[in-house]
Amino acid sequence: RAAEWQLDQPAWSGRLRITAKGSTAFIKLEDKTSGELFAQAPVEQFPGIAVESVTDSSRYFVIRIEDGNGRRAFIGVGFVDRGDAFDFNVALQDHFKWVRQQSELARQAQDLEQGPKLDLGFKEGQTIKLNIANMKKKEGATGNARPRPAGPGGLSLLPPPPGGRSGPAERPPSLPAPPQLPGTPITDSLLSWPQPTAAPAADVWGDFAKASG
Repeated sequence: RAAEWQLDQPAWSGRLRITAKGSTAFIKLEDKTSGELFAQAPVEQFPGIAVESVTDSSRYFVIRIEDGNGRRAFIGVGFVDRGDAFDFNVALQDHFKWVRQQSELARQAQDLEQGPKLDLGFKEGQTIKLNIANMKKKEGATGNARPRPAGPGGLSLLPPPPGGRSGPAERPPSLPAPPQLPGTPITDSLLSWPQPTAAPAADVWGDFAKASG
């Protein structure tokens, strides 16, 4: 019971901090000015014997302090403000909640390593069957269509006419002879444009048409 303590004359007053190393939490009592360590209590389990609440107040606790030589002692500590006592409890609870989560993750990882592993490889003589009938049907429907070449502006070009023969070339009309300039000795023949001569009609058979038989 905290009422049995000399609360009006505490043996020591200072700052309390909670640190952690691995899975162990440490309650450290330090000088509030210099930060010098007065005592510390390692906590390996909460709730546990290392930290206990008193029966008549929520602001006072009994902690088990230890030195580096293995000596232990139980002392009573208390907080002036009730909110600081609440934060003290929550800090210890959060730490050991994290410890339990890490232990659970490690156990699950170990179970996965020790459990049977899935063998997704093919056994000797094992085959699989794929149904690709629909794929062939779609490929045949689209494979026969030949795309037309697209002209400028995305227009389709029509194929050339069958036979590959073009019609007879038309002769351009003859240009009129330039008028003769008065008083110039230049003759009309020098100023006239040369007239294109008509290409003789090609006779495909030539002299063979006259041959008998």
